Amino acid sequence: MPKLGMEPIRRAALVKATIDCIGEQGSLDVTVSQIAKRAGMSSALAHHYFGGKDQIFLAAMHQILRDFGTEVRTALHATRTPRARAEALISASFAPSCFDPATVSAWMTLYAQATTHPDMHRLLRLYQRRLHSNLTHALRPISPSPIEDAATLAALIDGLYLRAALARNTDPAVAQATALRALDQLTGTTA
Repeated sequence: MPKLGMEPIRRAALVKATIDCIGEQGSLDVTVSQIAKRAGMSSALAHHYFGGKDQIFLAAMHQILRDFGTEVRTALHATRTPRARAEALISASFAPSCFDPATVSAWMTLYAQATTHPDMHRLLRLYQRRLHSNLTHALRPISPSPIEDAATLAALIDGLYLRAALARNTDPAVAQATALRALDQLTGTTA
């Protein structure tokens, strides 16, 4: 078995430290030095691997999106119907892992940074397009207007996520139930 070098281990440590630091601070108002210290390395090494704070944050968001993708694939794995597929996408969006306080802070930071940073805007648009595409695919057999209904559900998911995340004491299951009711109304189907 090939030996894993230090670079992937250090990169992963910096990504985790970035998410943790943003979670504690509640924003991207952290320094590369703080991130590096938390990861147990020098800021020079952090700059060597990523170049700067924005690049480390982008790597952290890529990791969060990979984790979300795992939630989606796991939820979709057991589905057998289009309705179940749409429900699985909604459920994955409100999974407990998505509501870890550090993850929530990272998402909020991405939304805020996307207004002024092209790379962050591109990453947010990628997430939005994937969600819309997956919802459209699930809704095609059960909705008279799957593209429009997918856009409505995606916007509702994002809005409910933001509200639940900002409330901090709100159970994400309440937001999930609201999105599932909207699915019923849009498609005229029930579980």
